[in-house]
Amino acid sequence: MADKTETVILVHGLWMRGQVMLPQQHWLRAEGFAAQRFSYPSWRDGLADNVGLLCRFVNKTQGSVIHLVAHSLGGLITLRMLAQEPDARIGRVVLLGTPYAGCHCGATLEATPGLARLVGRTFEDWFSLPRPDLPPATEVGIIAGTRRLGFGRLIPGLPRPNDGLITVDETRLDTASDSIALNVSHSGMLVSRACTGQIASFLKTGKFIHV
Repeated sequence: MADKTETVILVHGLWMRGQVMLPQQHWLRAEGFAAQRFSYPSWRDGLADNVGLLCRFVNKTQGSVIHLVAHSLGGLITLRMLAQEPDARIGRVVLLGTPYAGCHCGATLEATPGLARLVGRTFEDWFSLPRPDLPPATEVGIIAGTRRLGFGRLIPGLPRPNDGLITVDETRLDTASDSIALNVSHSGMLVSRACTGQIASFLKTGKFIHV
């Protein structure tokens, strides 16, 4: 079991609210973590606004060690916060289907008249700025999905393998401590017990379970 002073903050993705992280919150609590959900206006507000909200949430969170588990766009906000205003209590970070290295679906929507607004201000801001440099000691684990089920199947030219929205290559982060691909879809990560097991493994040991 994890040390009870270890807290996990769960960060949702685009077009969602914190409630979507309830299953992972429940299962991570069963693993011994004091899990909390962070909610933010993912579409309406810009990157700097949401980074500020997350930073304040982290600052108010109790615990000697704070881990971050972020889905999709939430991972981009998390990485930007870590680069700009790292908290000394931050332990490990797990990113679920986070498009750090690019986003074919998002770029296609942005280039399509009438659909550009769907990606939201935070997403637009991230890809208009240079990628942030993380503190050297930051331990990041990457979980990518390979089950092609989701909105991205309607977007022409989405490379494989992908999770129905984000490709495995788009989740790459050169400085990541470990990475793994699971047979889950982009949204399916939120309700996957297999993901929970891998998240818990990385938070406790710094490694995923490779079989």
